[in-house]
Amino acid sequence: MANPFVALALSFGLGLAPWMPGTFGAAGAFVLYPFVMQLPFAWQCVLTLVLLALGCWACGRAAAALGGEDPSAIVWDETVGMLITLVLTPATPLSWIVGFIAFRALDINKPWLIGTAERRLRGGVAIMADDALAGLAAAGIVWVIVAALARLTTA
Repeated sequence: MANPFVALALSFGLGLAPWMPGTFGAAGAFVLYPFVMQLPFAWQCVLTLVLLALGCWACGRAAAALGGEDPSAIVWDETVGMLITLVLTPATPLSWIVGFIAFRALDINKPWLIGTAERRLRGGVAIMADDALAGLAAAGIVWVIVAALARLTTA
């Protein structure tokens, strides 16, 4: 943790959880989000992109320092991926719960483009890309569910 790249890549210790470090890393987005949500939407998006780019760099360097392509302790990718979901969906408890479940399911199962990104890319970009795509897809799932519930409750 003395190495700043490793500290960031481990989401400042969340990646050291003895079980389910990715879930703890994703939950770390809920610590960041109250600060991010205070910004105008455009700035929320810019900040999230900056954190994504920073993660590509830091996670690549941390993976080299820790050994391996994507050590399980590196969870900044989950933190930023979940932050993408939070920024792109309504700020409601239902959206947060559905988004978290959808994000983790997509991150674990890695369907279609999510898995392809992880397999074909290398370094920090590979570490971050699959979770960024999972965050985008989870946001889409949230919007589909929110729209379906709205139709059911107004019909």
